[in-house]
Amino acid sequence: MEIIATLALLSLIWLFWQLVKAKRFTRFKQQIDTELKDKVIAKIIEELALTRSEKFPNNDCHQAATLVYWTQYKSRILHAALAREIIDQQWLIDSGNLRNAQHLFFIERQFLPSPSQSKA
Repeated sequence: MEIIATLALLSLIWLFWQLVKAKRFTRFKQQIDTELKDKVIAKIIEELALTRSEKFPNNDCHQAATLVYWTQYKSRILHAALAREIIDQQWLIDSGNLRNAQHLFFIERQFLPSPSQSKA
């Protein structure tokens, strides 16, 4: 009987810990939207304006498509923020989100750009 009670208590503790981790991950995804998304959008618009040329007109339609692509998924926003040096790995470590970033990249890996698209 004591063994069953101990196992039940350990199961509850494990479930509680999983809930805490899930809440932290959800908070991290919300932080991406609130803190990074606007900075990424501004940086992309700035890059498109600087690279405007005859060959790459970067008109409003192109800007809109680029912004939709880079802001459609949390992993792309985070990838763009890292690639454009809006944040760095130290920011992830200091904020306690390195593991959350790794998890986000893993679960949304099919949405990440290929290496040739990372600066599009």
